[in-house]
Amino acid sequence: MSGRLTLWRGALWLALAVLFLVVLYPARVRAGEGWLSSRGLLREHRVRTDRLVSVRCLDGISQRLLLRDELGGRVEIDPDVLVHNPDLWHRVSEDSRKSVTSGSLTCGATALRRIAERVERETAETVFKVSGLE
Repeated sequence: MSGRLTLWRGALWLALAVLFLVVLYPARVRAGEGWLSSRGLLREHRVRTDRLVSVRCLDGISQRLLLRDELGGRVEIDPDVLVHNPDLWHRVSEDSRKSVTSGSLTCGATALRRIAERVERETAETVFKVSGLE
């Protein structure tokens, strides 16, 4: 082994760098009144949060939250994104209540309640930490 950069070694390092970029690229989650979107490296997925049909927690190596709407929209996000961004959670929570009231949300009230509890717990811990009441 001479340690020199050859064409095939360069191609291998480039392929490895691209693979890491694809795997580790974080999704950008945005929300507005009535919608939530997640933009990955190649595509953006959007769901109407005021017309949700189901919300499911998918367990695996990392927990994911799958939201589906009446129009066929589908977004899969990390629940920690909602837990660590209370404003984003508030927007999703308000709109999902509309889905519950209209009767379109048939599956997922438990998942939403669990996330609400996590957000409240994290917020309370942060307030106690900041105020010195730990």
